[in-house]
Parts: sequence; C-alpha cells; structure tokens
Amino acid sequence: MQFYNKIMSYFWLLAGCVLLVTITYLSFTQGIKKWGFYYFFVVSAFGMYFFKRWMMKRMEKHLAYLQEQHAKQQGK
Repeated sequence: MQFYNKIMSYFWLLAGCVLLVTITYLSFTQGIKKWGFYYFFVVSAFGMYFFKRWMMKRMEKHLAYLQEQHAKQQGK
C-alpha cells in the first residue's frame, strides 16, 4: 500500500505541473478569459499532492504509535 501511495503522490505532483504549464501556455496564446477557470484544476492537483503527503506522514506516525503500544503490552 505504501508503494501505491507514493506513486499516487507523484502522479498528483506531475499532473499539477503538466496542467500548470499547459494552462499557462493556452492562457497566453488564447486568452486568460477562456482558460483562467482551469487554474482550479491546477490548484486541486497540487492540493491533492500536499493532502496525500500529509496523510502519509500522519499514517506513519500512527503506525509507529501502534507498534509502541503493542511493544508495551508485550513487555507487561
């Protein structure tokens, strides 16, 4: 599962970068009025990357806490 989470994290980062470059190019060539709304998808992709990263760190801390609690119970 951890491998899948890393792949998806990098997917969202790559999607955000590709969308940013593409939408910026199209905004300059065809006008910001036509393509400006699509920056919402760029923000969403980067938001998903940072949310995924935050959740992965949170899960790692939780798993470490559970292992610590299990070790304490085994020591009693």
